[in-house]
Amino acid sequence: MSLGAGHEEREADGRGRARATVPPATRTTNPGWRDPRLWVGLLIVAGSVVAGSRLLAAADDTVRVWAVAADAGPGAQLTEDDLVARRVRFADGDDLTAYYRVEEALPGGLRLVRGVGAGELLPRGAVGADDQPADTVELPVAVEADQVPPAVGAGSVVDVYLVGSPARDRDAATEPGTPVLREATVVDAPGPDAGFGGASGRRQLVLAVPEDAAAAYFAAVAARETPVLTVVRRG
Repeated sequence: MSLGAGHEEREADGRGRARATVPPATRTTNPGWRDPRLWVGLLIVAGSVVAGSRLLAAADDTVRVWAVAADAGPGAQLTEDDLVARRVRFADGDDLTAYYRVEEALPGGLRLVRGVGAGELLPRGAVGADDQPADTVELPVAVEADQVPPAVGAGSVVDVYLVGSPARDRDAATEPGTPVLREATVVDAPGPDAGFGGASGRRQLVLAVPEDAAAAYFAAVAARETPVLTVVRRG
């Protein structure tokens, strides 16, 4: 049936109601490999991967160097068992040359010429050359057991104080409160039950000290009528 001008034609369904015509669906297509948007996306991803790799590499610019596991004084002989590896970042690359890297071979003899504290990086300047004459001696010191801290053992660094009245007609070699031995390394420290310690209540310590310090120690002991030694553990 024809309607007047200006009226829209509608298709009638079986019940006489008008039904609008549905337009055909449009299918979407995936972009092809020639699509520039695909290449731009790939470049962005690749750039992100490269930038991330560089950031990770910059964040781990540390090097492994040797540090001393426990306090060690002048004259101490160190082995690899006495060292621990530490990761360190040096602001100036030249500073690394002053220490021992874990990757390099250690010298045959690691004899300290000065004290190094626990956890401190092992400096090359603290290690004496193999051909350098040794200027340290092992000094046995007998001390009352209650004048030695229980934690003192081989490898400890100690100061030794000497008290007691000066011998007649002699001046005291050291002032009261002044150590007669400073920063001495304990080479051996038998327990109170070892050797003469169990019978006398005294404890023997073997200390590595410079020769001149050992001579000064004997002079100071000889200057006391009743010398009493007290050991103080450093660190």
